Amino acid sequence: MSTLIRPADTGRGTATSETDRTRRPAKRRSVLSHTFLVLLVLYFAMPLWWLVVASTKDINGLFTGTGGPLWFDENFSLVDNVRQLFTQGGGIYWRWLGNSFLYAFAGGIGATVLSVLAGYGFAKYRFPGRNLYFAVLLGSVMVPVTALVIPTFVLLAELRLTNTIWAVILPSLLSPFGVYLMRVYAADAVPDELLDAARVDGAGDLRTFVSVALPLLRPAIVTVLLLSTVATWNNYFLPLAVLSDTKLLPITVGLGQWQAQSTSGAAGSQLWNLVVTGALISIIPLVVSFLALQKYWQGGLTMGSLK
Repeated sequence: MSTLIRPADTGRGTATSETDRTRRPAKRRSVLSHTFLVLLVLYFAMPLWWLVVASTKDINGLFTGTGGPLWFDENFSLVDNVRQLFTQGGGIYWRWLGNSFLYAFAGGIGATVLSVLAGYGFAKYRFPGRNLYFAVLLGSVMVPVTALVIPTFVLLAELRLTNTIWAVILPSLLSPFGVYLMRVYAADAVPDELLDAARVDGAGDLRTFVSVALPLLRPAIVTVLLLSTVATWNNYFLPLAVLSDTKLLPITVGLGQWQAQSTSGAAGSQLWNLVVTGALISIIPLVVSFLALQKYWQGGLTMGSLK
């Protein structure tokens, strides 16, 4: 009996040891991957944390504070900074913030509408020169936006649109990457059989697009909307080139002017605490937008197909 049991015990021990040996590398890889992800989170969160901490300091605390650059100072000045921010220059920060909302809303919505229409047309319609036009579109994606600022300024100057809100809104309506994204997504997310079935039922092109295609394109539409809105909100070089009226500036260029004024070192022109606090307030709408629209990325994938 003992001779029969001993080999079984030995085999069980061998299998257990082999299982332990296979689990150890997997556990080690899991620990390394989690450590790497934590480091990435810290790396990306560090600038945001510094911005929050710096917004609670006055000018002296920013440069000679006792808490260090990544910790709070003994004097909590966030409320004073916000109060001074909204009253500086006759409350010009409110005007800049409103301009940014206008440019981002008009540019984001307009760019999304044009991208959806153009992307859907490229994906689901056959017309002469389609591949050539799309190749030109892909080529424009590779061109840096800053390289187009001077030609855009010359064109707007010929149309006498410089130093107007249209000088910022009209160029923001063009989003080659948004068109590319919508074309790629529509080609896979909207089956041709579904469109043919809608046409057989008597639906026209517009009805088919609105009732069948749009629900399926919801995740891509939200993505293009967010990308276009953020790009317009963060736009700096174009408004700097085409706008000269201080009342028409977006928040990015306005804070840049305050930063340049502080860098000049003139007496009474140190506005570093206002620049930092204004930058913190300016990112709040973007964070809220991402959190509010995040559910459409998850739910839109299945809701559209169920309809």
